[in-house]
Amino acid sequence: MSEVRLSGISAGYAATPVLDAVDLTVRAGSTTAVLGGSGSGKTTLLRIIAGFLRPTAGEVTIGGRTVAGPGTWVPPERRGVGYVRQEGSLFPHLSVAGNIAFGLPWPRRRHRDRVLELLDLVGLPAELADRQPDHLSGGQQQRVALARALAPGPDLVLLDEPFSSLDTALRASTRQATARALRATGATAILVTHDQGEALSFADEVAILGGGAFRQVAAPPVVYGEPVDAQVAVFLGDAVLVPGTATAGRVDCTLGSLTVRGFVTHGPVEVMLRPEQIALTRAGAGRVDATVVSIAYFGHDAVVELDLVDDATRHGIRARVVGLQPPSPGDRVGLDVIGPVRVYPPSVVT
Repeated sequence: MSEVRLSGISAGYAATPVLDAVDLTVRAGSTTAVLGGSGSGKTTLLRIIAGFLRPTAGEVTIGGRTVAGPGTWVPPERRGVGYVRQEGSLFPHLSVAGNIAFGLPWPRRRHRDRVLELLDLVGLPAELADRQPDHLSGGQQQRVALARALAPGPDLVLLDEPFSSLDTALRASTRQATARALRATGATAILVTHDQGEALSFADEVAILGGGAFRQVAAPPVVYGEPVDAQVAVFLGDAVLVPGTATAGRVDCTLGSLTVRGFVTHGPVEVMLRPEQIALTRAGAGRVDATVVSIAYFGHDAVVELDLVDDATRHGIRARVVGLQPPSPGDRVGLDVIGPVRVYPPSVVT
């Protein structure tokens, strides 16, 4: 297991800066998901760690060894890093076994045992060993790519959006198999993704990248439940934002007087809560009453768009409810708020 440390990493392409003095520490044996939008620098960061791209400033250390920095450059093949690309990039002329064993330095007589061990590790049957990659499903190909990356026993595995090309069911099962394999080997892993749900469900920590720097790095429940600012809150999931006035650990807003999580300054604020914090009750039984405007039904849950009865400002109130028996448009309901809310200075909301 190797700790990865980035210190003051800057990089760009031609005259366009992408990363600006980025710092990040990934604990040995843990998984960190780097989450950001298109063009945020996620893949650039991964390429720097792997050794495919030189930073213009800063230092990269893996397991305490400097692999990139002033006067130091270790080529990719000497960094002991496994790399899984978005498409898997298996060699089409080699069998599954040939792909997995490609980078093994051991005597060939031992390759078969290692291949079978790795197939089992990534949840694939041994009979696939002699198949060609084009006879596999997309999810199976990605698992083979992971097995190939794990074959030499790297201390660090880099995953460059490896699940994004798969359909929903394959994406979930392949992600779970990948997480199990990484835990079993104890390898440190860095996943880059633009999928918020993937980052939250896969990683021990989520590092949110935007504007060339990390906006927040924390465990999934922290970045989701306690985002550092309103922009991060909106980027990381559905967020309800309403204006309010804070005082003495509470905030008054269109949803009533609510308890605030964290430090609160007095005066005008932006109130943030997640749609699942808004519970629907019968009309007259909640803090406020509302009318159901529309329903977005997803099966397992539904998002209910609401207009508050006594509020003409229409702040886009949404509640997430269990999908078994959602209300209907036009229904009159009551609203309650579950748990404390976050507040931010109004100026940070754009």
